Amino acid sequence: MEETFVHASCAVLDHQAVLLRGPSGAGKSDLLLRLIVEAGAGLLADDQVRLRGDGAAVMASAPEAILGAMEVRGLGLVRLPPAPPTPVVLLVDLTDRPQRLPEPPREILLGCTLTRMELDARSPSAVAKLQLALGSRGATILPPDWHPEAPDGTAPGRNG
Repeated sequence: MEETFVHASCAVLDHQAVLLRGPSGAGKSDLLLRLIVEAGAGLLADDQVRLRGDGAAVMASAPEAILGAMEVRGLGLVRLPPAPPTPVVLLVDLTDRPQRLPEPPREILLGCTLTRMELDARSPSAVAKLQLALGSRGATILPPDWHPEAPDGTAPGRNG
């Protein structure tokens, strides 16, 4: 089993881990806080995430030293109930200019192919976009070449 530690934050929504990646100051901790408060996400890890992959799944967990702790600017360190190790299903790269209609991106991480998306952490709709990417409200992400006049009125889509 491969193991690595990454500079990232990680939330758990509906038993699915979302790995938030980006440089310092990109908004990882702030978006994590919004996911916890606005969407009821669980805190898995803030600032550093332990990843273990076996080729079938990538499991995320918090390093023991920061288990249940996150930094909230203006408040300091805050202790929250920690989420248990959870499989990563979505990689989120934080950027201030995400693509408007991206191809369905995938990334291989520790031997597993995972869905990856770009997101502006400061966007008011960032939390809602993450929920849709995870299939909330029955959402299906349609491919960029989808057309409403496809035979039978449908077109193949992809979930988050």
